[in-house]
Amino acid sequence: MESAKQDIMIDLAVDLGGIAMKNPVAVASGTFGYGKEYEDYLDISALGAVIVKGTTLEPRSGNPPPRIVETAAGMLNAIGLENPGVRAFAQEYLPYLVEKKVTVIANVAGNSLEDYAAMAAYLQGCSGIAGIELNISCPNVKKGGLQFGTDPHMVKEVVRAVKAETSLPVMPKLSPNVTDIVAIARAAEEGGADALSMINTLMGMAIDIRARRPVLANIFGGLSGPAIKPVALRMIYQVFPAVNIPILGGGGIMNSNDALEFIMAGASAISVGTGNFVDPQCAAEIAAGISDYMVAQGIGSLREIVGAAIQR
Repeated sequence: MESAKQDIMIDLAVDLGGIAMKNPVAVASGTFGYGKEYEDYLDISALGAVIVKGTTLEPRSGNPPPRIVETAAGMLNAIGLENPGVRAFAQEYLPYLVEKKVTVIANVAGNSLEDYAAMAAYLQGCSGIAGIELNISCPNVKKGGLQFGTDPHMVKEVVRAVKAETSLPVMPKLSPNVTDIVAIARAAEEGGADALSMINTLMGMAIDIRARRPVLANIFGGLSGPAIKPVALRMIYQVFPAVNIPILGGGGIMNSNDALEFIMAGASAISVGTGNFVDPQCAAEIAAGISDYMVAQGIGSLREIVGAAIQR
């Protein structure tokens, strides 16, 4: 294997809509904190990108506990976007990531177009941000609480509002809780999105049969982990031929074989979420596994297999 590695030059670099990644493995927002929490387990600068914990314009305390519960083949969470606010993120947490030379993608969430636009404008002036991921699985308080990400028109509008305030690459994270994911993806592209992140969590719940009540205090939560992988793969497979922007794929990726499935379905890069809770070194191991696969298969560039499984 060593001699083979010397014969083949492996190119793992990814251009994710203007976000330069040294390899295709990112860690998903809300599963890796601000990076420092994992520094005892792996070299975070070796990751393709760190997507930091979801950030709102002002501090949020999140939902009351219990707000995480393990399920068969996954987990449910209803954290409620607990975070110190965008200004505290930039002042207290971003400098550490910049020092580590990490590709940083900020994840932002809001309850109005104005929220998203204000955060984009603020982050535009922060050195060290490579791109913005939009959490659009949020209620639009001015539209009766309907989620931004479930309506194509609202998706287009929120992307436009953010693009108007920043030159940074913008990547909406698509909700799977829709009937037509292709229509949502196309709307995001029409709004000016530079890339797509997909998918966010599926809505679910768990019930304590002894207490005879929902386990989560919030009742409903986001389902992640291997249970949602087939859904995520299907959606990426559908969206890839329908858009002209790259996809960051995620949803139940636990090892390099999972990651390669996502890449062959059309993802230019992948994000690891629940896997980080199971094995803190998961993301680094996945990057190594992708490299090993490419050597064994004689693949010089990852671009050669992006969308390879699509039937044309």
